[in-house]
Amino acid sequence: MPPDSLDDRFARALQDQEHNHLLRSRRAVRPIDAVHLEIDGTPYVNFASNNYLGLTHHPRVIEAVHRAAEDFGVGAAASPLITGYSAAHAAAEAALAKWKGTEAAVLLPSGYQANHAAIQTIAHVGGVARGARAGRVEGAGIGGRCASVRFIIDKLAHASLLDALMRFGDFDRFPHNDLDHLERLLLRNDAGDPPPHDGNFNVVITESIFSMDGDAAPLRELAALKKKHPFFLLLDEAHGSGVYGPHGAGYAAELGLANIVDAYIVTLSKALGCAGGAICGTKNFCTAVANFGRAYIYSTAVPPTTAAACEAVLTVMRDEPWRQQRLRAITQRVRTRLNLHTGDSPIIPILLGSESAAMEAAGGLSRERLLVLPIRPPTVPRGTSRLRITLSCEHSDAEIDHLAALLLTLQHV
Repeated sequence: MPPDSLDDRFARALQDQEHNHLLRSRRAVRPIDAVHLEIDGTPYVNFASNNYLGLTHHPRVIEAVHRAAEDFGVGAAASPLITGYSAAHAAAEAALAKWKGTEAAVLLPSGYQANHAAIQTIAHVGGVARGARAGRVEGAGIGGRCASVRFIIDKLAHASLLDALMRFGDFDRFPHNDLDHLERLLLRNDAGDPPPHDGNFNVVITESIFSMDGDAAPLRELAALKKKHPFFLLLDEAHGSGVYGPHGAGYAAELGLANIVDAYIVTLSKALGCAGGAICGTKNFCTAVANFGRAYIYSTAVPPTTAAACEAVLTVMRDEPWRQQRLRAITQRVRTRLNLHTGDSPIIPILLGSESAAMEAAGGLSRERLLVLPIRPPTVPRGTSRLRITLSCEHSDAEIDHLAALLLTLQHV
């Protein structure tokens, strides 16, 4: 009997996924507007996207894309270090930096790549902490000294951050939002010795709003901890940007704690409604990204149409604060109806436990023409499968009430 082909193994792996209620599949959707779509001709209210401010279909953003396509073409056609960097990119980066209150910004094709480029840059310039499997980066150091960086990350941080860190060997994780544990890690180095010194650096990585639970990082407590044990804070604001802060500048800005953040990651594909990602930080850090961030150096630049959309979105958020205000109001309305008294983000998880229960609940909502997707392992830990509700300022009051009523029946099952 001939040995299995690799394709046979693919087939069996997919069969296992289906048997365990973990099989993913793609469906072609036809967007109708910011919160409505069709699948196979059937209309749905979309409670599964991250289009928090409904900006994907904003006429001013669409017009900016049209103009940029006429002026610059539809693609950059090269990396930003070759010929892919245009006036549209420069303008968008300047607008992003002003919005986040940083010296500079760098546009990348995705938030995933932005996280990789940021970590690659820090690791290259600072070196990798001793004990890391990948070893020290040869020749790296701060100010010519043999420095090293140790990465410490929240256990529930996004997969793109964890994937980036895997490249550099060992790193430390602390239990989700457990700052006592984080402090213990800050107080030792890899050998269990006293705190890092003489050119060694701790880099703490977390998200402002976590994508699967919708809860927030304890930034006030992080600020106090940073005063006691200085570290470089890399904050992923993928789900905080647009939703919180003046003109949507983010959760740190809302709390008046932007000064504790050394570098931000911004995802443009969520509240901002377009595509791509950005790193915002000091001029030196952003210039270093362009020199040492492999995910930036070896990628074609984002299309100039995307850069133009980004700049337009920032203007719309400034000019139309009602979007952010309504989003926060309907979020509170749904959370109150569901008796959820912690958190205030538009990401609302309904924990159901098993993969089959999450699939069944999503199917029931689908029959009511509400699109809510089940979140299953490996995205979340086994036994914590859930529905992940995401709200938009464009959802009507009637749609919100219909959703809440159906979710209440789930809570009482």
